[in-house]
Amino acid sequence: MSEEIVRAEGLKKTFTLSKKQQKIEKTGETRRVAVNGLSFSAYRGEIYGLLGPNGAGKTTTLRMLSTLIRPDAGDAFLCGHSVVKEPAKVRDEIGFMTSELKLEGFFTPDYLFDFFGAMHGVEKSTLQRRKRELFEKFGIDKFAEVQVKNLSTGMLQKVSLVISIVHDPSVVIFDEPTNGLDVLTAKVVTDFLSELKAMGKSVLLSTHIFSLVEKLCDRVGIIFDGKMVAEGPLDEIAKGDLEKSFFDLYYGIKGEMV
Repeated sequence: MSEEIVRAEGLKKTFTLSKKQQKIEKTGETRRVAVNGLSFSAYRGEIYGLLGPNGAGKTTTLRMLSTLIRPDAGDAFLCGHSVVKEPAKVRDEIGFMTSELKLEGFFTPDYLFDFFGAMHGVEKSTLQRRKRELFEKFGIDKFAEVQVKNLSTGMLQKVSLVISIVHDPSVVIFDEPTNGLDVLTAKVVTDFLSELKAMGKSVLLSTHIFSLVEKLCDRVGIIFDGKMVAEGPLDEIAKGDLEKSFFDLYYGIKGEMV
C-alpha cells in the first residue's frame, strides 16, 4: 500500500456570522459549522480531489490542513506532523496555493521569489536554479522585473504558483486551481499538477468542476455541508459518470427526487 502522506481526523470548524452576513443571507444564525467531523487520507504520488458545491467546506478544510486556521476539534497529520501541535513543521512540507493570495502590487516576481525562498531557508544557489527553471517553465522570465500590479490575471496566478512551491514541498495544496483562469493558463497549471504527481509529490485540490477531477484525480472525497459523504478511488466513486453519481448523492441526502 502507498505511503500515507495526509491524514485528517475528525476536523471541525465553526465560524461566527457577523450582523452583515446574517442580513445578506437572511438568517438568524449566529454560528455556522463549516466543517463537521471530516476524515480522509491521501497518499504519496497521487492527486486527491475534494469535490463539492460552493460553501461545502472545501476551502476551510484546506486552510486547516495548511495551518492557516486552527481546527476547533480534530487534527490532521501531513508527513507525520500535526497541524495542531507542529504547524511550523507542517509548513516546511507543504505549498499552499489559492486564487485569494494577495501580492503587493509594487513588488516584482523576481523579488517575491527570492523573498519567499529566504523565508523558507532555501540555499541561494538552489533558489536561483529553481527560479530559472520555474520562471522559464511558466513563461515568467520575460516578466521577472515587471511589478505585480501590471501583470495579467493569468500571469499573476503563475507567479503565485511558483512562489508557493519555491521550497520544493512534498505536499502541494491547491484551492480551486483553475478558478478564473483562461483555458491556456488553466492547461499549464493542470499539466504541472500531473508533473508533480509523476515526481512523487502528493497533491490535494478542491474544486466544483467534474471534468477537472476526472482528468487529474486518483482519489476523490465528495463533501456536502462540511461532511464527507463519499470517499475513495475515482472509478469507485464515479461509477462511470461522476456528475450523475454526485447528484444522486446530493439529492439522496437532501431527500429530493432526482
